[in-house]
Amino acid sequence: MKQEKELEYYEEIKDWDFSMFEIQTESLTKWDLYEILKKLANKESKILDLGTGGGEKVLRSFPECAEILGTDFSEGMIETANKNLAQSGRTNITFRLMDNLAMDVPEEYFDIVVARNTVTDPKQIYRCLKPGGYLLIHGVDKYDCWSLKRIFGKGQSYNNEKPISVVDYENVLDAGFQDVELVPIHEREYFKNRVLFKEFLKKVPIIDDFSEMNDDNKDYYAQDIDDEKLDEYIEENSYDGQIRLLRRYYGIVAKKA
Repeated sequence: MKQEKELEYYEEIKDWDFSMFEIQTESLTKWDLYEILKKLANKESKILDLGTGGGEKVLRSFPECAEILGTDFSEGMIETANKNLAQSGRTNITFRLMDNLAMDVPEEYFDIVVARNTVTDPKQIYRCLKPGGYLLIHGVDKYDCWSLKRIFGKGQSYNNEKPISVVDYENVLDAGFQDVELVPIHEREYFKNRVLFKEFLKKVPIIDDFSEMNDDNKDYYAQDIDDEKLDEYIEENSYDGQIRLLRRYYGIVAKKA
């Protein structure tokens, strides 16, 4: 049921990207997935991008290399990615439908696997990596937007006992990876006005009843937002005329022996 709700959500958001919200981001942690990716990749590299969405990040930020495969479990997202690919003129990139938990890619084929804000099975990833290959994960942690979630009394991973960063870290270790590094990532995001901020919250599952770990029948992606609670947050978190949101992500770098 949870995966069906996630799929419905991503089908609904297939035709937009975050640029529409005009977010200003201030990074407080010196950890950049794309800088690490560029250092690890070379012209001969084969890269798999899990949870590629509309393909914007692959097209804008991934390095030139031999082959890039971007996958997503949303058919609408893959349609958008292929439209973006056609406009780019790139010939070394392919997008296709795939469930991260039922991966159908060759074993020991990729040099690097990237997973951005998506569910993963590190054991399946391990099998598709060449010896010496790397896994790069960027995820949203439990304490992301925590003051906002506390006001609403709910949100992504709000009721999880263990942060998803720790769960992912342990799963990567259990899969057999070595040199596994887990890095907490802190950022500040600023929104110009209430309208953009509210629309943003309608599009992302920050304050919805969503958990990566619990499989129940909740309507994860409800669009209703309590305006009174929203105004309470805005009043407490406005700086220089902008609304501030404190983001808490995590990064993982791991190597296959």
